[in-house]
Amino acid sequence: MAVKSEILLKIDKLPDASGVYLFKNDKKKIIYVGKAKSLRKRVRSYFSGERDIKTKLLTEHIMDLDFILTRNQHEALLLEINLIKQWKPRFNINLKDGKSYPVIRITNEAFPRVFKTRRIFFDGSQYFGPFPNAYRVADYMNLIEKLFPLRKCKGQLKKKNQPCLYYHIKRCTAPCCGKVTQEDYNEVVDKIRDLLSGKINKLLENFTKSMEAASAELNYEKAAIIRDDIKLLREFNEYQQVVDFHKEETDYVGIYTTGNLCTFAVLKHQGGKAVGQSVFHSELYSSSADAMSQFVAQFYHDQSKVPKIIYLSQEIEAESLAKALRELTGHKLNLKIPQRGQHLKILDTAVAAAKEYHEIQVLSRKQKNGLTELQKHLELKKLPIRIEGFDISHLGGEDTVASMVSFYNGYPDKPQYRYFKIRSLAPGKIDDYESIREAVARRYTRVLNEGLKAPDLILIDGGRGQVNAAKGILDKIGFSHIPLIGLAKAEEEIIIPGREDSVKLEAGNKALLVIQAVRDESHRFANSLRKRLKKKTITHSILEKVKGIGEVKAAQLLQKFGSLHAILNSDLETLQREAGINEVVAQELLAFLAKTNLQDYREVK
Repeated sequence: MAVKSEILLKIDKLPDASGVYLFKNDKKKIIYVGKAKSLRKRVRSYFSGERDIKTKLLTEHIMDLDFILTRNQHEALLLEINLIKQWKPRFNINLKDGKSYPVIRITNEAFPRVFKTRRIFFDGSQYFGPFPNAYRVADYMNLIEKLFPLRKCKGQLKKKNQPCLYYHIKRCTAPCCGKVTQEDYNEVVDKIRDLLSGKINKLLENFTKSMEAASAELNYEKAAIIRDDIKLLREFNEYQQVVDFHKEETDYVGIYTTGNLCTFAVLKHQGGKAVGQSVFHSELYSSSADAMSQFVAQFYHDQSKVPKIIYLSQEIEAESLAKALRELTGHKLNLKIPQRGQHLKILDTAVAAAKEYHEIQVLSRKQKNGLTELQKHLELKKLPIRIEGFDISHLGGEDTVASMVSFYNGYPDKPQYRYFKIRSLAPGKIDDYESIREAVARRYTRVLNEGLKAPDLILIDGGRGQVNAAKGILDKIGFSHIPLIGLAKAEEEIIIPGREDSVKLEAGNKALLVIQAVRDESHRFANSLRKRLKKKTITHSILEKVKGIGEVKAAQLLQKFGSLHAILNSDLETLQREAGINEVVAQELLAFLAKTNLQDYREVK
């Protein structure tokens, strides 16, 4: 308290003049830099009157202060920008990059490629988007590949003697083998441009005719597939926006704050169209106006090129900031705060985007609180940022599989998911302990051999028997240092190896919610995999009903073509060549599939 009294004495002696103030912690390190028209009044406001939570959090760390006088507010702003850049104080805006939306790119090549990306290259490529829903873009790309097959190979096109699998499953026209001319290939690319530009009326008309024809022939499965494609086309048309990256650029910066957190969303427009979005998070210990000024200064300070106009959702001293940045960088920033019209509507979109990601960030922090609770209850040496969870699934001992899910910062990290078809059990045998041993051994032997990063915590869906089985394997391969627990469903008990009593947490406890989420996801993933395998087994048996096709040939057919539908849609010559079967067997196979209801096997890959 004595230190605070010394600060209050210093504040009383501050000049009533413009300048920059520097707050320091107990180690004399600068933790916040601010500018002021009157240093005395501005600094005093931090320690007097009713203070909000962010101000209280900041003042708790202030143990000393210093100041630098300037001749005017303009010099104070210049100095503030430079000092923040130099010292990167903890309580000033510290941008953490968020997420940008994906776009669809058509490359500038003789035989162009079409693919999803988040990166923009000014090489003559054409971009369409952005698309807020990444999964939706995947659907669109599948539709494009289905309707207009183009090459998949990356980089410069290389001549080949034989086409790849994509050609045989009708997903590529094989320009590498001269199967299509450049002129015909680019006609297909033009159709994709039309599709992405919203010129879909002719396409919809053709699709509708095909659907009606299929219905008239009582081929309802085909009609349903075309109906779904039409629906996706119409949805796509609502989202798409063609982009010309050679027209004038405009940025819209929105800010959203709650408590001591703030999020900025930058919407980039070119030629009047949205071309991308970037999101940044930071802790907030100043006003929204100060935060916006600091953000603009940091974001545009080091850019080699700035947009012609930048619209801001927060009132700031735009003219002063633009002048200061022009002196520091040479860039002429045109900062505007619209009060009405189209630009204000777009800014509202930017603020809405900032709010969306802000709420995700707040939830993430709450989830991290759960991890902190988990660390405390399990007495872990470090925060369990990465948790890997295992579960076993089978049906009467058949198709036994193990799942491994990975959670990062309390959220599913699906690209890191793995599954294991259990090989150590005889057909029909049920042994969860042995299944756990095999899955854990395979996973962490690979982690060890490939130098992969080990998790901070391993969770087994099961009781003490399953946990001890996993523990034995981890000890053998030298991973006994990794914390291991089990979660028994009956009483939601946490089982810890070597400890007789289990840990019981109250329902709704943040730590329990975290490990329940991992357990439930590992269970879901294991069951979904087992069902897919069962479906694939049934698909194999369907093929084996054709005379001349056994278990091995059925597996080869699915590996080559991907699905029963792809086999049915292939021509006789391709089927003979790729499957290695004679004409009679190929004809019998196509005839058999033509009269079989394939609806139940559409998703088998």
